[in-house]
Amino acid sequence: MDLGLADQRFVVCGASSGFGRAIAVRLLEEGATVIAIARREAKLKELKKKYPETADYITGDLQKTTIHDQIERAISSNPLHGIVFNAGGPPTGSVLSTSMKQWDEAYQSVIRWKIDLALRLVPRLVSRNYGRLLFIESQSVKQPIENLVLSNSMRMAVVGFAKTLSREIASKGVTVNIIAPGSHDSPAIERVVKSVAERDNLSMNDAREQMAKSVPVGRMGKTEELASLAAWILSGHAGFVTGQTISHDGGNINFVFG
Repeated sequence: MDLGLADQRFVVCGASSGFGRAIAVRLLEEGATVIAIARREAKLKELKKKYPETADYITGDLQKTTIHDQIERAISSNPLHGIVFNAGGPPTGSVLSTSMKQWDEAYQSVIRWKIDLALRLVPRLVSRNYGRLLFIESQSVKQPIENLVLSNSMRMAVVGFAKTLSREIASKGVTVNIIAPGSHDSPAIERVVKSVAERDNLSMNDAREQMAKSVPVGRMGKTEELASLAAWILSGHAGFVTGQTISHDGGNINFVFG
């Protein structure tokens, strides 16, 4: 299927590894232009070297407003077609083991920067009557994960924000959706693997294998698989899909509406 992404322009956050990297690569392979955002410049330079005509990047921490200023400047004279909101999650921990400092930091790292960037960029999409917003969150928004209270709580807040926004701008040709990944073979899973290993007194390899076997399809997902779904959601083919939280979890969610 031709996704029709050639010559479209996207901002992809957290593009140095994991889901963000895979989505950025898939969009570039489809002929789109990508502004990749992440803290690790070396990884972004690799992307630019491979796709010199269509990849650009901004290095920095997405929690900093100065980076948002740079993003606005980078797209000031060019049309924008979509934004992928993606970044790592907060530390593991149970409710009673957390501190208020950790809650404040989780708010900053999981939701605040996404709201700020959306408030800055969504009006550009609305003014053109076209756009795609995609938030990469976690299956925990449908089925909370043990010992991940910060992620469970803050990511649910992101979904509430995205759903509300989707209804406010649906008539403007701008869609807002969330992908809720389960266990994937990506750097982000390591903190969860470590938590399981400590809880069950396992080695990291054994904990990873145990997690993979617990997924109904019998393995962890591949970031490239999620990127294929993301590319479709970001395309013109998905114009009637908005306000949805779509699981990508190998069947792991236990509920009927997984």
